Amino acid sequence: MLKKFLEEFKKFISKGNVMDMAVGIIIGGAFTSIVSSLVNDIINPILGLFGGMNFDQLAWNITGDVTLYYGKFITAVVNFLIMALIVFLLVKVMNTAMSRIHKEEPPKAPTTKTCPFCKSEIAVAATRCPHCTSQLEGETIHKTQQNEQA
Repeated sequence: MLKKFLEEFKKFISKGNVMDMAVGIIIGGAFTSIVSSLVNDIINPILGLFGGMNFDQLAWNITGDVTLYYGKFITAVVNFLIMALIVFLLVKVMNTAMSRIHKEEPPKAPTTKTCPFCKSEIAVAATRCPHCTSQLEGETIHKTQQNEQA
């Protein structure tokens, strides 16, 4: 039982998606510390110039022992918004780059058509249906002649 569990775990861990996810989590953790430093060390002091204090220092003392540090919450919200903005911009840039790399090809002309008699799929150039043996070219000529007469 333990051997089977270890084999399944080995298969799971060796999949490419799991490795990609692990790398993403590690890079995300490092990136989070960079954004936190940006907010705590640069943005909050600049905002403190206008508000007179750092957001982290904002607190409300409800009673002697109970204090709400709502400034730290505001800092966490700012961290989140900056992180979300950066991730949005990265995804937008990546999608733009991928769309330029993988340009859509123009649609190709159809290679098959439907027989008007038996409704089977046949080649576009076919003059006779291989399924019901109906003459297709005569029908086209007949319609063309009708259009010329009109």
